[in-house]
Amino acid sequence: MDHHVVMDTAAAIGTRNEATFAITTEMCTAHTGVAVLSTPAMIQLMENVSATSLQAHLSATESSVGIHVCVSHVAGSQVGDTVTVRSELRDIERERFLTFDVTAHVGERLLGEGTHQRAVIDLNRRR
Repeated sequence: MDHHVVMDTAAAIGTRNEATFAITTEMCTAHTGVAVLSTPAMIQLMENVSATSLQAHLSATESSVGIHVCVSHVAGSQVGDTVTVRSELRDIERERFLTFDVTAHVGERLLGEGTHQRAVIDLNRRR
């Protein structure tokens, strides 16, 4: 199977992206007695920030999909807090498997950190 990635060379090791989000009720879980940002919602933000950093570097027939997440959720945050999510491309394997270092903070307080991997896919070859 011929896998070629048409990604612009600007999508190189060190490519970064950052975005801030207001934490909403829909992003929280309340099983702890207080509504706090859920781990799945935090991971979704990390995936989205990583994917967004690639968009400008993909051709019209390419996209990226999440294939692996390894994240620790180390602190809580509540509705109304502003979370800043950062993503930095750390590694590219076989021209299409990308590993990002990801973090989430409220102010200087670390909420979560880890890695996220994405694969570049050719939309014309999906089955």
